[in-house]
Amino acid sequence: MQALAAWLVARPQNAVLGLAVTLLLPAPQLTSGVILVLLILAQGSKLALVEVLIAASVLLTVSLLFGVSIASIVTLMAGTWVPVFLLALLLLSSRSLTLTMQVSVIIAALALVGFYVVVVDPVAFWQPYMTTMAEIVKQNNLQLNTELLSAEVMTVSAVLAFWVLYSVGLLLGYALYKGLPQETGNYGRFRDLDFGRVIALTMAVTSLSAFVVDVAWLQNLAFVLFVVFWMQGLAIVHWLHGQGQLPLAAVIAVYVLLPFLQVLLMTALAVFGYTDAWFGFRRRLKKA
Repeated sequence: MQALAAWLVARPQNAVLGLAVTLLLPAPQLTSGVILVLLILAQGSKLALVEVLIAASVLLTVSLLFGVSIASIVTLMAGTWVPVFLLALLLLSSRSLTLTMQVSVIIAALALVGFYVVVVDPVAFWQPYMTTMAEIVKQNNLQLNTELLSAEVMTVSAVLAFWVLYSVGLLLGYALYKGLPQETGNYGRFRDLDFGRVIALTMAVTSLSAFVVDVAWLQNLAFVLFVVFWMQGLAIVHWLHGQGQLPLAAVIAVYVLLPFLQVLLMTALAVFGYTDAWFGFRRRLKKA
């Protein structure tokens, strides 16, 4: 991976090729986003922007030659590169990984609230997607309870999915940047990630308000603000390993089990991370 990262930043044409090819892979917000973060941190935002524009020109030209929808390509490029570019730019200017991740949570919360402001009827908005998913499940004989598909579930799932893709893309891109052979900047460590008491308090107040007034969008907002703390819980796992209190096998086990015990494990990590935001387990353990 270090060799690949060094190859990407060595020449602009390598960066353009990497951006263009990975945009066509599954989950481009993650694959192409990782490369974009690497380029911005290693080369600066101006050169990275030029490389993005060249890659976009190449993709648009190819799409014209093969009759691919221009609108879909433009939407894919905007949805993949713009959010990651802004997050990487914030990381570059603030020089703080923790602050950048905190801002990403605030943006996700605002996106959820904005959805309910703009979309008058969430059920009508998500109905075509739910119908398509139900047909795919039926045709492929997949094991999925389609009764659980609802407008509220789709809204929360979409916000969390995009937040995870962009956040993980930022973290992986930053990790590749730190692995470059040349000298790199220090913007903080993932193991020290802390979303802070402000977001934790906002989640508590939102959850209490949702319980009192019984409003769907407040409940969803509280749920999103709670679930994001799984990332802080994962950071604590890495911190414990770094302190020699947790073996590498345990860290690997968390990643291996995450796809299979997704709900259970993410909930446990979220509880761990949320309580750490209030009580500072790492700080207390370090003092001890």
